[in-house]
Amino acid sequence: MVSSTVKNLFLYSAGHTYSNLSRLFLRLFTGVMFLQFGLRQIMHFDEIAQVFPGLCGMTPEVSIAVVTAIELVCATCIILGLMMRIALIPSLVLMVCITVMLMGHGADPASQVFIFKPGYPVMFCGIFIYMLLAGPGKISVDYVIATLLLDRSKEDDEVLDKA
Repeated sequence: MVSSTVKNLFLYSAGHTYSNLSRLFLRLFTGVMFLQFGLRQIMHFDEIAQVFPGLCGMTPEVSIAVVTAIELVCATCIILGLMMRIALIPSLVLMVCITVMLMGHGADPASQVFIFKPGYPVMFCGIFIYMLLAGPGKISVDYVIATLLLDRSKEDDEVLDKA
């Protein structure tokens, strides 16, 4: 009795996963977290602009605007699963840059204005790398588009075969 219950529990759970649902949850959770950082930066734009260093020769205001745009647009794409792997690349680069930037500020009191605290960008990097490898899953806009394109290409192939 016990062995069959344990056997069914472990064998069933090992063979039947909810990977698509898990990917959806991770996309939604990570996307909403990333989105709220972008929204906070919009709300505290002036405070952040005073301590934010200019990136790539841009003024601090333009740098923050670019960072915020990346966070908002990429977070929305991640949530929807729309061109997710493409949206993860600028997000990952941004988190690496912010990690390096935060490491340079250390105990600087001006760094307390930054929305990201040390550790968050590294966490996002790990999640983004996992999502790059795993993909968006079946519960995504990417999957719907791919399915429609495959169906259309099959119809085109059938028309060519009949001709």
